[in-house]
Amino acid sequence: TAVVTGFSALPWLVKPLYGFISDSIPLFGYRRRSYLVLSGLLGALSWSLMATFVDSKYGAACCILLGSFSVAFSDVVVDSMVVERARGESQSVSGSLQSLCWGSSAFGGIVSSYFSGSLVDAYGVRFVFGVTALLPLITSAVAVLVKEQRVIGQARGPNVPLGNSSFLKSSKENIIQLWNAVRQPNVFLPTVFIFLWQATPQSDSAMFFFTTNKLGFTPEFLGRVKLVTSVASLAGVGLYNGFLKNVPLRKIFLATTVTGSVLGMTQVCVLI
Repeated sequence: TAVVTGFSALPWLVKPLYGFISDSIPLFGYRRRSYLVLSGLLGALSWSLMATFVDSKYGAACCILLGSFSVAFSDVVVDSMVVERARGESQSVSGSLQSLCWGSSAFGGIVSSYFSGSLVDAYGVRFVFGVTALLPLITSAVAVLVKEQRVIGQARGPNVPLGNSSFLKSSKENIIQLWNAVRQPNVFLPTVFIFLWQATPQSDSAMFFFTTNKLGFTPEFLGRVKLVTSVASLAGVGLYNGFLKNVPLRKIFLATTVTGSVLGMTQVCVLI
């Protein structure tokens, strides 16, 4: 489980690279729409292979890596679109956009959690993989509806030579802008905090082993647990969107950090 988790996390470690690529290399004349379509197709391919041909741990690891890459790339593209929409807006408006994103994610988690466990028990994992392969295609279909102005004067095909002067100039400007932004204390310090937070060892793999092998949790029951998690996430989004949008972020960070630490310790009760 730890190895699989590590493979799935690899594409998320280089997310700034995806931003450079989408900003510097328009694909078929678009910086957002085309990459979302491609990400959806890659995700559908990875899960389709899992549902049909993959029968070894190495093949599964490669498919998981490809699927994680498609999600990570599309996540960067969508985040950039949200930032563009929220640029110049108040904290309340930008908070509403983020609430919409996280609320949609939580709702999707509720639907998948409710059906995934029972479907695995009833039809097997390959059937669930096949159904999952259809979901990235929704991303590709919705991406076609994204309103984006076509880039004029850029390459219209899928490839742009790396030696192209415009590509090098754009990449250099993006790197300089990123470096200037990171050097600012209000960006550098949160970045260090996030790095230390993510570098902290977690007990997810050990807890999964304990719940499945020691406590005997079935896939259906784990799906119900995930359902409760998604409902709590949706409730948190509603709480923020309804009451906390205008509250200073420092107060929110302090309260959620203390509350999250206390609630996180409740896992110890399962081990007793």
